Amino acid sequence: MNLDPHGNAMNRRQFLARSAKAGASIAVAGAAGFWFHDTQGPDRPGDHHSDLRLPDFSIEDLETKMSVVRGQDRVGALRLALKSIGGIEAFIKNGDHVLLKVNAAFASPAILSATTHPTVVAELTTLCYSAGAASVVVTDNPINDPASCFNLTGIAEAARSNGASVILPRAELFKSLTVPQAKLIRSRPVLYEPLVGITKLIGVTPVKDHHRSGASMVMKNWYGLLGGRRNIFHQDIHTIIMELAMMVSPSLVILDGTTTMMSNGPTGGSLSDLKQTSTMIVGTDQVAVDAFGATLLEKTLNDLPFIGMAEAAGLGTADYRSLNPVMVEI
Repeated sequence: MNLDPHGNAMNRRQFLARSAKAGASIAVAGAAGFWFHDTQGPDRPGDHHSDLRLPDFSIEDLETKMSVVRGQDRVGALRLALKSIGGIEAFIKNGDHVLLKVNAAFASPAILSATTHPTVVAELTTLCYSAGAASVVVTDNPINDPASCFNLTGIAEAARSNGASVILPRAELFKSLTVPQAKLIRSRPVLYEPLVGITKLIGVTPVKDHHRSGASMVMKNWYGLLGGRRNIFHQDIHTIIMELAMMVSPSLVILDGTTTMMSNGPTGGSLSDLKQTSTMIVGTDQVAVDAFGATLLEKTLNDLPFIGMAEAAGLGTADYRSLNPVMVEI
């Protein structure tokens, strides 16, 4: 079992108290989160927090590491994909504290597929509690005003109505972090505090075109954990995505390709940007899941260098077929 990064029960209780408070005061926290988004963050290079590391949330001893379900029913496909990989019980145990890292980057309605779909958030929350989770937390550091993003996307309501807390970014929730062997994520502010006391981490995001990286999928989703001025990484976007995969070892990743944003990503804005690809991908290997997601965008690995870079760094396999994924049609 993963331990509290600070190694004691008091911090866990403090985390749960903060989570509950954040869920109850989402609008107030949103204003602070928006302020922080455009700042460098409270921690500077050389700060004493820079030796922090994110816990390893990965689960290694699973017989099936990936499943792909074809079907237009988003919730039905998610349920079947999880069942095909061993069920939610293979990941969530009694007493677990779960964090769902969603993509809530933009203040846009769910129909535009620029953000994690609220029905997936609602279903995952329900499933986690049914497996015995003690708490479920939902978070992200959006590009637009955080409160507006979580509300307009429907993510906040989906989370809260099913018992999850929503934590919006605030300055005090970020800590300076350095990823070993990384050249970009060095003494960078990271949304660290929501992960304190968490025992399982699930990344859940849609399949999207991206005008800089070529695609926004599960590895790119971790970008939402970074604070400060993130646009400094735009000139080396493939390296930062690879380093994000170095930084985060999730328990599970879910890539929603029910509707894929084929163009004008990552924001989109028109239904003409979208294509019904009717696919849900679930797995423990984020490199393999992204490699499959590339096929929904009709792109090759050459089009998306970050996938090959992540494989070369030993973070997973780009050859998703080697995992013998379960393939199911609804």
